[in-house]
Amino acid sequence: MSIQKPSLPKGTRDFGPAQMARRNYILDTIKATFRLYGYQQLETPSMENLSVLTGKYGDEGDQLLFKILNSGDFLKKVKEEDLGKGAAHVLPRVAEKGLRYDLTVPFARYVVMNRNDITFPFKRYQIQPVWRADRPQKGRYREFYQCDADVVGTDSLICETEILLMIRRVFAALDLKDYDIKINNRKILTGISSVIGEPGKEGELCVAIDKLDKIGWEKVQEELSQRGFEGEAIQKLTPIIDLKGSNNEKLAYLKEFLADSEEGLKGVSELEEVFTLLAEFGENQDHVDFDVVLARGLSYYTGAIFEVKVNHVSIGSVSGGGRYDNLTGVFGLEGVSGVGFSFGVDRIYDVLDELGLFPADDMHSTSVMIGYFDEKGRDYGLKVLNSLRKAGLSAEIYPDLSKVKKQFNYADKKQIPYVMMIGDNEIAEHKVALKNLKTGEQEMHTLEEAIGIIKAS
Repeated sequence: MSIQKPSLPKGTRDFGPAQMARRNYILDTIKATFRLYGYQQLETPSMENLSVLTGKYGDEGDQLLFKILNSGDFLKKVKEEDLGKGAAHVLPRVAEKGLRYDLTVPFARYVVMNRNDITFPFKRYQIQPVWRADRPQKGRYREFYQCDADVVGTDSLICETEILLMIRRVFAALDLKDYDIKINNRKILTGISSVIGEPGKEGELCVAIDKLDKIGWEKVQEELSQRGFEGEAIQKLTPIIDLKGSNNEKLAYLKEFLADSEEGLKGVSELEEVFTLLAEFGENQDHVDFDVVLARGLSYYTGAIFEVKVNHVSIGSVSGGGRYDNLTGVFGLEGVSGVGFSFGVDRIYDVLDELGLFPADDMHSTSVMIGYFDEKGRDYGLKVLNSLRKAGLSAEIYPDLSKVKKQFNYADKKQIPYVMMIGDNEIAEHKVALKNLKTGEQEMHTLEEAIGIIKAS
């Protein structure tokens, strides 16, 4: 019998115990903030009906959906003449379901299906894996986690303001200090498009200036002219690209620049209100950067748009989102306005790793291990072990009768900070020998004293 070499599907990975401890550190921090702001957790199935998924992400997105073959004889509905008509014709006959591509469309489906039971505004967060049949490359996987928070059923700008506060709270808790929350408003981009003489072309404008960071202004100008923008219009855009100053100075400049665009001025006043609300919260504008050319090429944003970048690291944006006016319209529920954003957990992981910000003490799960010399020591050790766990300490006993050196090696490799050795003396005196593996110090203590020392460390 040939031995099969184990392998993983391309674009997926395992998370070992050390990585899981670090991921949970990030996720627990994010969840605590979501809950503090009144968001409730939601989970939806890994698979959705293809009818729910297709047509929501554009043609390219449809290509990247993982389809699931029907169970049983998946070919039973396929006839020979169907095969000649190509994959697009055969697909609905062999696959009715697909793996979810993001968390937004399943959320919209959930809201529509449960609209009579939901209390609006509805605040939900969702942390689950999504799947995309993308070409795997560094930092891009076929299975990855998304971490979304949305509030639907209100157009109050308090929601946008709270998103800024949530991001700042999470980053403070993760000890990230050098970052920018870039904010803009889609209405401002619509207004800019109009006043430079290219009304209705904000979509093309957004796609082009979204690349400003990557390709620079010269190349963006070339792309705009290829997309049919007049030279004069591109010239009028130049002062916007170079706009500097504080958030309030930029807003003042745009009030004049967009004087002829009602839509553009509405975007400016919405942003002004967000900054006013921030002050009403008793908060400042630290880390919040009004970026007039922030576009995020997604077509469904209608108001505020966000993007978070950590500075001086090799990774791009780690969070983003925005306001949308008709998330559920595609499922027949019109006029549900919402705003949402997501944290890129994998990217935040890489940033914390690069900056060395993971706390060392969060990474070992066991606080103390019990070692022993013989069966008598082991049996006594089991009672001690039970007491340790009842005291709320994460504890384990070395399960096999082995040389003491082997027991200590195990504790060392698992980075367990304390070992309690049990021998005849300890049993006779009702004490334990507590060894600190970092300092090498070993002392006799009562169990209560030992528990106090471990908890205090």
